[in-house]
Amino acid sequence: VQLAESGGRLVQTGGSLRLSCSASDYDFASYSMTKYAMGWFRQAPGKEREFVAAIHWTGSTTFYAASVQGRFAISRDNERNTLYLQMNTLKPEDTAVYYCAAAQTRLPRELGAVEYWGQGTQVTVSS
Repeated sequence: VQLAESGGRLVQTGGSLRLSCSASDYDFASYSMTKYAMGWFRQAPGKEREFVAAIHWTGSTTFYAASVQGRFAISRDNERNTLYLQMNTLKPEDTAVYYCAAAQTRLPRELGAVEYWGQGTQVTVSS
């Protein structure tokens, strides 16, 4: 599966931003986004990539890192093959490259569970 993020930009502290991740496959006829559990990770300069949020194959259950709980919301539209991350009350420490992640067998809540990565989109929160 190919993943392409969009929506990253410069935003002020306290602002909001919505990231999108479009999913596609070479085999369009049989492709279904429901095959994959999806997630978001981020990587700040000089730091390791970390888990942000994950969502069940059907969208029935979501998981969040403690640092974003209550501020971020992950959702998916399987008909549009798109994953979203709504980010509210942004803080300077949210500045990072945000990566879309997918996995068929496990919820992508840790690096080792991710089977596919997007290229990332830069989010910068100014103080």
